[in-house]
Amino acid sequence: SSFYSPTVAAEVRKQVSRDYGSPQLSKKRGGAHHPLPLTEVVEPVDFEEYVSSHAPGVEPGPLKQLMEFPSDDLELLHLDKECNTLEPPLPEEEDSLDPRVRDALAVYTDDWLVIQRKYQRYSTTYTPHNSERQRERQRGLVKQTFELDEVAAAERQEDQDDAKRRSVSIDETPRGSWASSIFDLKNSSPDALLPTVLEQTAAEDMDHRNTEARQQGRHNDLLGLFPPPDEDEAVERCSLPEVPKEHCGQRIMVKCLSLKFEIEIEPIFGTLALYDIKEKKKISENFYFDLNSDQMKGLLKPHTPHVAISTLARSAIFSITYPSPDIFLVIKLEKVLQQGDISECCEPYMVMKESDSSKHKEKLEKLRLQAEQSCTRLGRFRMPFAWTAIHLLNIVSSVGGLDRSDPDSDSERKGHGTWNERKKKGFERMSIGDDMCNFATFRPATLTVTNFFKQEGDRLSDEDLYKYLADMRRPSSVLRRLRPVTAQLKIDISPAPDLPHYCLSPELLHVKPYPDPRVRPTKEVLEFPARQVYTPHTTYRNLLYVYPQSLNFSSRQGSVRNIAVKVQFMAGEDPSQALAVIFGKSSCAEFMKEAYSPVIYHNKSPEFYEEMKMKIPANLTDNHHLLFTFYHISCQTKQNTPLETPVGYTWIPLMQHGRLRTGSFSLPVSVEKPPASYSVLTPDVQLPGMKWVDNHKGVFSVEVKAASSVHTQDPHLDKFFTLVYVLEEYSFPFRLKDVIITEANMEGELKASMAALRGAVLDTCVRFLHQLLNKLIQLIVYPPVIAGQIVNLGRAAFEAMALLVNQIHKNLEGNQDQHGRNNLLASYIHYCFRLPTAEPTLPPNGESPGLTMPMQYATLSRATARPSSLHLSRSKSISNSNPDLASTPVSPDEEVQRIMGSKVCCTSQVLLKEIKLLHEELALQWVVSTSTVREAALQQAWFFFQLMTKSMTHHLFLTSKLDVPRRQRFPDRFVDDIAALVCAISADIVSRYHKDVELVERLNSSLAFFLNDLLSLMDRGFVFNLIRSYYKQIANKLHTAQNPSSLNALRMDFTRIVCSHEHYVILNLPCSILSPPASPSPSTSSTTSQSSAFSSMVQDQGVATMFELSVPFRQQHFLSGLLLSELSLILDPDGEGVFFLHKKAISAVHSLLCSHDADPRYRDPQVRAHMAQLYLPLIPIVMETLHQLYDFSDSSPSRVRHASTHADDADPDSGSTISQSVAMAIAGSPLQHAKANPFALPTAGRQSSSLSAECSRTLLVCFLWVLKNADAALLERWVSDLSVLQINRLLDLLHLCVSCFEYKGKKTLERINSLTFKKSQDMKARLEEAILGTIGARQEMVRRHRERSPYGSQENVRWKKNVTHWRTNADRVDKYAEVEQESVVDGNLATEASLIVLDTLEIIVKTVVASELKESVLGGVLRVLLHSMAGNQSALFLQHCFNTQRALVFKFPEMLFEEDTELCADLCLRLLRHCSSSVGSVRSHASASLYLLMRQNFEIGNNFARVKMQVTMSLSSLVGTSQNFNEEHLRRSLKTILTYAEEDLELRDTPFPEQVQDLVFNLHMILTDTVKMKEHQHDPEMLIDLMYRIAKGYQNSPDLRLTWLQNMAGKHSERGNHAEAAHCLVHSAALVAEYLNMLEDCRYLPIGCVTFQNISSNVLEESAVSDDVLSPEEEGICAGKYFSESGLVGLLEQAAASFNMAGMYEAINEVYKILLPIHEANRDFKKLATVHGKLQDAFNKVYNQRMFGTYFRVGFYGCRFGDLDEQEFVYKEPSITKLAEISHRLEEFYSEKFGDEVVEIIKDSSPVDKNKLDPNKAYLQITYVEPYFDTYELKERITYFDKNYNLRTFMYCTPFTLDGRAHGDLHEQYKRKTILTTSHAFPYIKTRINVIHKEEIILVPIEVAIEDMQKKTQELAFATNQDPADSKMLQMVLQGCVGTTVNQGPLEVAQVFLADIPDDPKLFRHHNKLRLCFKDFAKRCEDALRKNKALIGPDQKEYHRELERNYHKLKEALGPLINRKIPQLYRTVPAPTLNSYSRSSFRKVDC
Repeated sequence: SSFYSPTVAAEVRKQVSRDYGSPQLSKKRGGAHHPLPLTEVVEPVDFEEYVSSHAPGVEPGPLKQLMEFPSDDLELLHLDKECNTLEPPLPEEEDSLDPRVRDALAVYTDDWLVIQRKYQRYSTTYTPHNSERQRERQRGLVKQTFELDEVAAAERQEDQDDAKRRSVSIDETPRGSWASSIFDLKNSSPDALLPTVLEQTAAEDMDHRNTEARQQGRHNDLLGLFPPPDEDEAVERCSLPEVPKEHCGQRIMVKCLSLKFEIEIEPIFGTLALYDIKEKKKISENFYFDLNSDQMKGLLKPHTPHVAISTLARSAIFSITYPSPDIFLVIKLEKVLQQGDISECCEPYMVMKESDSSKHKEKLEKLRLQAEQSCTRLGRFRMPFAWTAIHLLNIVSSVGGLDRSDPDSDSERKGHGTWNERKKKGFERMSIGDDMCNFATFRPATLTVTNFFKQEGDRLSDEDLYKYLADMRRPSSVLRRLRPVTAQLKIDISPAPDLPHYCLSPELLHVKPYPDPRVRPTKEVLEFPARQVYTPHTTYRNLLYVYPQSLNFSSRQGSVRNIAVKVQFMAGEDPSQALAVIFGKSSCAEFMKEAYSPVIYHNKSPEFYEEMKMKIPANLTDNHHLLFTFYHISCQTKQNTPLETPVGYTWIPLMQHGRLRTGSFSLPVSVEKPPASYSVLTPDVQLPGMKWVDNHKGVFSVEVKAASSVHTQDPHLDKFFTLVYVLEEYSFPFRLKDVIITEANMEGELKASMAALRGAVLDTCVRFLHQLLNKLIQLIVYPPVIAGQIVNLGRAAFEAMALLVNQIHKNLEGNQDQHGRNNLLASYIHYCFRLPTAEPTLPPNGESPGLTMPMQYATLSRATARPSSLHLSRSKSISNSNPDLASTPVSPDEEVQRIMGSKVCCTSQVLLKEIKLLHEELALQWVVSTSTVREAALQQAWFFFQLMTKSMTHHLFLTSKLDVPRRQRFPDRFVDDIAALVCAISADIVSRYHKDVELVERLNSSLAFFLNDLLSLMDRGFVFNLIRSYYKQIANKLHTAQNPSSLNALRMDFTRIVCSHEHYVILNLPCSILSPPASPSPSTSSTTSQSSAFSSMVQDQGVATMFELSVPFRQQHFLSGLLLSELSLILDPDGEGVFFLHKKAISAVHSLLCSHDADPRYRDPQVRAHMAQLYLPLIPIVMETLHQLYDFSDSSPSRVRHASTHADDADPDSGSTISQSVAMAIAGSPLQHAKANPFALPTAGRQSSSLSAECSRTLLVCFLWVLKNADAALLERWVSDLSVLQINRLLDLLHLCVSCFEYKGKKTLERINSLTFKKSQDMKARLEEAILGTIGARQEMVRRHRERSPYGSQENVRWKKNVTHWRTNADRVDKYAEVEQESVVDGNLATEASLIVLDTLEIIVKTVVASELKESVLGGVLRVLLHSMAGNQSALFLQHCFNTQRALVFKFPEMLFEEDTELCADLCLRLLRHCSSSVGSVRSHASASLYLLMRQNFEIGNNFARVKMQVTMSLSSLVGTSQNFNEEHLRRSLKTILTYAEEDLELRDTPFPEQVQDLVFNLHMILTDTVKMKEHQHDPEMLIDLMYRIAKGYQNSPDLRLTWLQNMAGKHSERGNHAEAAHCLVHSAALVAEYLNMLEDCRYLPIGCVTFQNISSNVLEESAVSDDVLSPEEEGICAGKYFSESGLVGLLEQAAASFNMAGMYEAINEVYKILLPIHEANRDFKKLATVHGKLQDAFNKVYNQRMFGTYFRVGFYGCRFGDLDEQEFVYKEPSITKLAEISHRLEEFYSEKFGDEVVEIIKDSSPVDKNKLDPNKAYLQITYVEPYFDTYELKERITYFDKNYNLRTFMYCTPFTLDGRAHGDLHEQYKRKTILTTSHAFPYIKTRINVIHKEEIILVPIEVAIEDMQKKTQELAFATNQDPADSKMLQMVLQGCVGTTVNQGPLEVAQVFLADIPDDPKLFRHHNKLRLCFKDFAKRCEDALRKNKALIGPDQKEYHRELERNYHKLKEALGPLINRKIPQLYRTVPAPTLNSYSRSSFRKVDC
């Protein structure tokens, strides 16, 4: 029978479900399924129904645990509270506890009640996958062997041995002698033979054996090898709340060591306390110390008969929550009261010294005597004496404090730790200046304080003290001018240790550890924090501090001068009722009944600084009060004068209206003793007949403070608690201030007080948080009964709670976790909250009627009945109707309110029944809440959700309902409320997601966590429907959302949190069968084989549904379906997939799979196969995204797969596109690595949205996980249904996986280890988030949270071990170990990934064998295999890989030998590469594979020409390109192959062994050449020469020649010699053309080499004219892919590209002239357009400034050079190479080779005389040469390009004189011109060409002069006609020609050669020529002057005139010389002498 009003709640529910659609389980099932789009959520399977109807079978197999949650899923723990003192902090009074104290104690002493999900540790919520955990999982991995690492290690070794082996000789022949080579080979030893190679085995057996071998020793945990999921994405991550504990700041320890004055005459007492002058606050209680000698203490013996050990403490621990530079440690000293004011009493201390004792002897004696008398008489009283202060900042910073790394003090680090634990308390808000004040880690200091200031009687108040302290900080302090009291106080200040021994708490309890109670203790000093601390109390504390401040007795008559205030804590009015609760100070009893303030001599208005500390009794009544008695103390001993005379009284009642009175009081003082029963009134009341000082004015100021965890001291809180207690005790009427509380107004007052709670001070609310929440919850669960009516306070309590929680959140932002949950509240729910299991306790005298509650809670800890005052009699009169309805309702609203507010009750029996269930009430209140309350609850939804969850669980425990079926656990009404609530909140998320980002993000995750919790408690099908309703609302909004990606992100987070449930696998029903819905019964067609756990279950037509997100899949595997649908939608290329969403979705799947892998529950392979079933659709999803994945096979930066294929202008039909081949050529490999996939779907249609490398890698690892764990038979059946296109996609994907997980090698890891790589990825995501404005508030918060706290949340540091900046230098040492470990992990990952790919390939092959598809797919399979062989693979993987490859070739030989040559070529290359591996096992397998390949080829066609050919080519190619190729290893493999051939019995009698031997020997020869190449690896010219020679050796084997030309092209491209690379390609093309021409005569193809002559005259050497040329028809010849039309086109395209890079644009035209006819013939207009476009570009670029090569002659002399001795070459160097550069390069190179001393550069360019050289040295002669053209040639060579292309002749000049000097006077200066001719024209296929011809021309001096003059004239002409004109240049040239002082200038030349006519007729012509030159010269000078005149400004006129004057002088001087002609020249001459051969120069020619 529910008391719920049927109207309200139902109305609200209806309203909600109308607005939001009801998520109630709908029962319609069955019917045909229409495929629902992924954007719609299917209706989940009815979980509970399913589980109960498919109860697990009897067999307890491993699968049983996948059926249902374990029975011990939830556990309830009672955890003991830690008590850090030996005695529990409880009040002494056992009985009659004040209800406040009783409740407080319950909160402080009850156990923690923790309810937890036992298996939650397996989910990522509390156990994140961080790198630490990952490392744990990676322990004990086997290190895989990689050739890459072996080689690297060997290289390091080699570098050390390098110097030992260097030889530079090349044999004359390209090959060594056959005989020697064969001899070498026969004597080498083979690798181990594989036993099974020569056996004949059936294919099935072979497969079976291979599979078994592959499955051995596999690594189970794939994701354990992969980097852990990104923590930033881990939205489900929570940390357990901290256990609530008392607050504690930074702690410092102060030890007082000694106090010495100049004179010792009396005892002195000290007090320490901390003051914060900025806050003007005393921030600690007083610590009292006494350092007097025993003698001095003896003087006071009579006054202190008993001394407690606790008062002997000399060291104290101070706690400082808010360190600041303004904190002072103030030390005050007091002495026993004596006659005289303070100054008089201080005088002796200031003037006398013990050392002058002789002077003052008598005086001292007198003082001692006085002191002794004072002590005896006035020992009870003190007087102020002196004080000083220590500025703590100085201690902390000056004593090397900031040197934190100081190794000596270990206390520092620990201290740091303690402070760190407080990190979250919001203290981060320190200002920057405060950083300096770290009181936790400074160097301990011992101080000696020498100066004390005497106290001023009129300046004792705290106000004065703050002024003094502020003044002390100033440099010119007033205090410094005062005369000090000198003394020596020694104290130690240090950071307090973590667990100090022998410590007393502020209540004097022994703090653990306290080994021995007799040891002098240290006291913990209670802190009064400078600002609020916001920490709930967790222990009982009840202290009172009384501070008398001032007294004004100036108007008081009589002798009142030396005034002492006595304070007592009275329990009643009788003097005997003074309680001993006042704490003693030093050297006295522990507790006293009275305390006195110090006396100030002769002062009627004294100020006080005293602090009196008391403990408050637990049961305060209205009679407890503080009594102050004022005494006049007579200091002199006079007759009849008593020691103390009472002169006034006043008091403070402590309890009033249920509140403790504290604060500042100004009290009137009564002259007489107060009358009886004064204690319940305050002194302010005018009592009749009493006499008051100063007319009842307030003359005494006093402050009372409480440090109490019982009394709140906040009016709002006090009122609330008081009312609750009044109600509990039913003590009506009760007076509360001006209101009398009765039954009538109780309800209103209580509700008002709840509403008023929001006015309470937040700090106090937080301190009493636990009590406050407990009380509110109690009021909800046990609605009180007032006047027989049940009062429903649910709503009021809910509101109060919501507002309180919200306030705490708003104000304590620094104290939240990343989900925005306040730690204080979270730890309240987690540890403290429990359902109240009994009603409020009875008053002590109550009898308990024996009524039990109907809900038999398991733990009824307290009495169950109502208080006795509410006896049954009272409730009998209540009528059966609802009395509230008697009055007429005013409005329907009011009626609702009223019904809500009060509940009907019939009999007392019913009364006792009315227990509300907290979760039900919360749900109801929340659903019906409105406006501010609803908003407040939404803001902190997590709190109410968690409260409900714990309440539900606790309730299930208490009522033992955990075994009840889930449907019956909770009433329908509650279930409806939950549904309505979830609906409403989903609606809020949807409607507010763009306005209140932060709120919605919190709300979203709170809702998800709540549903995650409900999955452990409620009907799971119902929870699934809730999830569905959430999804629906989001989906509806998505269509119209402006920013759908942020909604998507919310939904992703939601899904991820829900899926992080520890029983995620079970929730997905992994063992269910996806039966087509038409037949609900599981299918019976289980005749399929039993090979797998599945095959029997899965129907054939069902396989497809299992692999796609079909409706049945999404229904049965509901959560998994959601997750994968999310992923699929986000990855959908046409969708809105933003980068950060990709990352989110992929990360969610990755994280789950990681959990599965790490989960010990799921180790069994059968279980894993079922788990993998939940992810099967991931395979097609990833296949769909193939084009978006990052292309790992391409080393260039991010490129999307296949995008380039179509963007390129290549012909899509041709199997290979140009760009590929360009890439290949440059790489120097004839192989195509990443073959453009013929099956790639056209992607041209859309801009492909690419995934980052990181996302792609993660997605692929998840894909591999599914392939690894899924059932093989199932995969096989799925693959057999795929189309060829799809299988090819799958193969493409596997191809990509191989590249993606390829092992990088240790070297790379060392580089990447800086983590820079990963971070850049994250930055992209950050950027994108920022741009899209979708950055989640949660991430923002997490980020802020990390940034704000000074140490970062420790959690974060722990999670993010891999963040570099947390690493310290110490870690560098582990760097090596770390890289080592990382390479082990990486190696294992690469191996496992490749093995998974191999497994999958085997599955594909199996299905192909069975069906007819095979041809097209097998090539793809082999391609993936080859690709995996090509990478860096471990030896382990390679063995399995070769096994598979052998099996494949065995089964389908025709694939290699009949169809695609390319595959055969690739395979040969890969096998050969591994034959040269440094790892023995790899070589064994590779040799076996290669041998079988030959054998199979032979068996098919009786020879193995194809394999021969391909192997030979592959070897050449390998040798040419591979850097770290080892011929030794390859030799062993060749020997192994030979051995197989010898041992192969079957083929012994065929020609096969013979052929194998031939091939092996031929390979061996190539090898020997290679060895030479290896020696010249670092000498590029020599290397190319060798390659050139090897290529020449293959003149009659076109394929190999082509290979080597390609190799050379590759080498050239690497070095940037693009022109040479282009020529290699042109030669290749010519070679191909030559052979194509022999095959068929095709008119548009070039007719062999001849066609290429225009490109280069060198090409003719490719003509196939020799007799031994093979005809291309022969098998295996010209089989490479280049020997075809498209191959030719490809080569030409590449050549053009290289010419373009070389800047030789004219040559491009020539290349295209050959290409165009081919394209024209093919009508390929697209290509033609492209070609013409390229031509246009080329021609436009011709006008660019270009620089071609520079040429040098290099001669080698000395036998050290071997073949090079006496050889001369012309070297082509890059343009603008200086002579010095090439000299330096060659000298350095050869010096390194032969040693520094050996190499010499011959400096001049004269001919070298071999006999004069030192035979032990190597000489180089290097000369700059210029291209040389004959005059007729120059007519042809017009452009710059012409003059730099096809060069064969070069020239250099050497000046000399006949007597051997290089230079002499004009008339003796000769010049030698040397002209060199090379064997080929530059540019050629190499960069140095031999000189084959040399001729010299010698010029006589006059000829030299002619050349000089011609040159000068040319310069002048050029400068004159330059456009635009350049006057500077012109003037320079002119100055050089006409300047007077020019030595050897024109004038001198003329005077030397033209003055006289020569004697020798042979020189007449020269004389004449020179004369004409001068004529020309003079004319040019004149032109130049004219031009200059036109150009100059007025400022240069003078300069110009000077030039003109000089010119005229020159012209005059030259005149006669120029005009004299030689008559003989003008005679007619007989013909023969004109013969052109009679040149007068001597020409010496040497050929």
